[in-house]
Amino acid sequence: MNRIPSRLVKPLIGSVLALVSPVTSLKGEQQSHVCRYCSEHLAPSSVESPSYKKYARDRVVDIEHLTLDITPNFQQRTIKGAVTFKFKAISTPLEELRLDAVDLQIGACTSSESGLKHQVTEREIVLNFSPAIPVGKEATVTIEYSAEPNKGLYFRTKEMGYPESQLWTQGESVESRYWYPCFDDPSEKLTSEVICHLPAGMVAVSNGRLVSTTPDKDGLMATRWVQEKPHTNYLIALVAGEMGKVEDKHRDIPLEFWAIPSDLPYAANSFRHTRHVMEFFEREIGVNYPWAKYGQVTIRDFHWGGMENTSITTLNANTLFTNDTENLFNSDGLVAHELAHQWFGDLLTCKDWSHTWLNEGFATYYDWLWEGNFLGNNELLSHLYGSSKEITGKSNETRGIVWRKYKEPSEMFNYLAYPKGAWVLHMLRSQLGAELYQKAIRTYVERFSYGSVTTDNLRSVFEEISGLSLERFFDQWVYGVGAPNLDVSYSWDEKTGLAKVAVKQTQKISEEAPLFQFPLTIRFGVKNDRIDRVVQIREKEEDFYFPLKAAPDNVRIDPNLSVLAKVNFNPARPMTFVQLEDNTDMVGQLLALEQLSDKPDKEAVGKIQGALLNAEYYQVRIRAAEVLRQARSAEALSALQGALTQSDARVRNAVVTALGGFYDKAALGTLLKVAREEKNPGIVATALKALGPYPDAEVKDVLIGALSRGGYRERIADGAIQGMRKQGDPGYVKPLMEFVKARGADLPSAVLASGLETLGSLERFELKKDDVRGLLSEYVTHPKEGVRVAGINALGNLEDAKAIALLETFSGASREKAEKGAAEKALEKIRGARKEDEELKGLRSEVAELRKNGQELKKEVETLRKKNEPKQ
Repeated sequence: MNRIPSRLVKPLIGSVLALVSPVTSLKGEQQSHVCRYCSEHLAPSSVESPSYKKYARDRVVDIEHLTLDITPNFQQRTIKGAVTFKFKAISTPLEELRLDAVDLQIGACTSSESGLKHQVTEREIVLNFSPAIPVGKEATVTIEYSAEPNKGLYFRTKEMGYPESQLWTQGESVESRYWYPCFDDPSEKLTSEVICHLPAGMVAVSNGRLVSTTPDKDGLMATRWVQEKPHTNYLIALVAGEMGKVEDKHRDIPLEFWAIPSDLPYAANSFRHTRHVMEFFEREIGVNYPWAKYGQVTIRDFHWGGMENTSITTLNANTLFTNDTENLFNSDGLVAHELAHQWFGDLLTCKDWSHTWLNEGFATYYDWLWEGNFLGNNELLSHLYGSSKEITGKSNETRGIVWRKYKEPSEMFNYLAYPKGAWVLHMLRSQLGAELYQKAIRTYVERFSYGSVTTDNLRSVFEEISGLSLERFFDQWVYGVGAPNLDVSYSWDEKTGLAKVAVKQTQKISEEAPLFQFPLTIRFGVKNDRIDRVVQIREKEEDFYFPLKAAPDNVRIDPNLSVLAKVNFNPARPMTFVQLEDNTDMVGQLLALEQLSDKPDKEAVGKIQGALLNAEYYQVRIRAAEVLRQARSAEALSALQGALTQSDARVRNAVVTALGGFYDKAALGTLLKVAREEKNPGIVATALKALGPYPDAEVKDVLIGALSRGGYRERIADGAIQGMRKQGDPGYVKPLMEFVKARGADLPSAVLASGLETLGSLERFELKKDDVRGLLSEYVTHPKEGVRVAGINALGNLEDAKAIALLETFSGASREKAEKGAAEKALEKIRGARKEDEELKGLRSEVAELRKNGQELKKEVETLRKKNEPKQ
């Protein structure tokens, strides 16, 4: 699963959502937007609690097959269902079977066995068998139920304001229990069957193979899907509604991409490389794609980036894009991540959530591997470089990748599972070599296919294949805390012809994070030669000497990014300039830009400008634009203005973003020109946001005019709204209110949410707030959850005491309602503003009282003076 965040998380989601405002809370925090490796940490249970550490649940039965029969009601947003389990007791005669079931109205329960009784608790349905079912005897139970699901199954209907009606399910991590009774734990593997009854004109997509679509009673059509190979419960999925598809094929495997009809024209853009990704994964993993078909379905207002349901991935519709955005957006990273899960997560599933990285770290790394193969190795290096900075920047981390003290499974979907998990695999690949690594992975996948895995399963296979003892490696990088922080210095002795490199580990050392031991490559550039030397780091401080034929022009530490570490190495400026100009070393160029950003004088700006115009890899040019923004000099501004002819839209967008970091008439003129003349709507939106600091009448006209420019997903309007919010000018309230009133019904949820929250923010210092408060109040009961939450947030931004009573009706809601938390924060904001007002009033009263007292004192002094004056 890919969280928005985020995804903690993906270049696709980062690029797409950079131009789309937050909706709600990365797989369901709404993306501010998610990775998904940005899950909110919850406090673990006390050591005295039996739930202090989490383990896989006991399995008293082997569930062999599950059949779901579902009839949805789109108007009422309810379902009627029946679930049938086929199972066998494992080790002892079965007297009681507990199934997870939350907020389900349970009807009849029947069984192939006599004497079945059941009881329903708040979280379970408990089945009792008398007599007990003998070990090994195959039995069945059918449970009829109905539900108005709050989780697990979600409706997107015309009545809610969507262009077409659709429903979709989300099982990971523990949401399946909200739409059918089940054993909701990743350790159980079973085959499954889903039957869905729909009105004519609707289609249903689920796991596995489509068996039949036949007429049913009441004018409905019954669609039956069968997943014939075992998978885990949270991967059972259903998407149904008004949809169309585009198709492809890999060998005899059907490839399908589904979307609602209004999104279908853009589906091919996101779908186009699916076959290439599958072909690469089969070669790289050494095991063919294991399922009957591969489908991808886009979902409006999906809570996550994507979810890897077996053979039918669900994707956030924000991944769709038009050709006029050039290469600014793409779906490749998201598509590759979720497709990699069909092996890692679906074919092999972590036994319990403490080993989540075996799902998410693998999917992240194999996405990076595919991008490196398809687009060039610099793409892989770019992911490694960026994620290393993120991971090593977490200086206060207190836990390892494998961790059992979580309160909720969602805590495990963070940067440790995703990029740090990917880095663990990369270090194994770097130390063993690609061929041996691939052999170990193939063995791991083949051995544990259709089963559950733990980190020790992976380690034992790598030890078996390589002959190496890897316990220290896994203790350091998987179970241990943090990563090494290396202070590195270099010197050259001309007399001896020796280069000296000193390495010191400066991270905090503790029992959970002892000294790291690892191989480290040091590269010397001597004239036109590259000389690599590998040293073993074992001590806190070590000095290494290398005989060379001449003083090196450049020194690089870990040039191929083989070790997850923060390296603090600042070579002399001449070396830095050499490094920056070397187009064969992209990582070296990025490091050189980091070093020059500390002192961006005129000489450095000239070199950085050269990188912006001439570097071969686009990420180097993007970073050069960012560093020029930091320089904030006339020379830096001129360099950025001269780079707007970049053919790569990603770099052009970075240049426009960097221009927004200046407050200058020349920058303003350039931004206005971009906003009016640029053809790429994504870059136009960036320019509009960058106009925020300028309170000019011309800027105001451009921002208001942009509201009506239209375009796919209203990206330009959204950029204008964000620019208005930065301006903080109440003069935007009237045109923005008119825009929301006229277009609110057909705006994307994210854009409408941004508009509402901006209205509240712009109006907060006005005395009369009734009109805005009235409009915002209309949205707090909107059928879309994200819009409801935005309306509540907006009332908090408004800081109007007259909204308190309304917000209190939401603050008393169930803790599972998103509105509750939003209302509590809004109330806190309003009351905080009132307290500040009261304190200000009190301060004014005190000043007035002091002034009065001062005047009275002055009178008394004057009276005394007159009394004591000598008489003439």
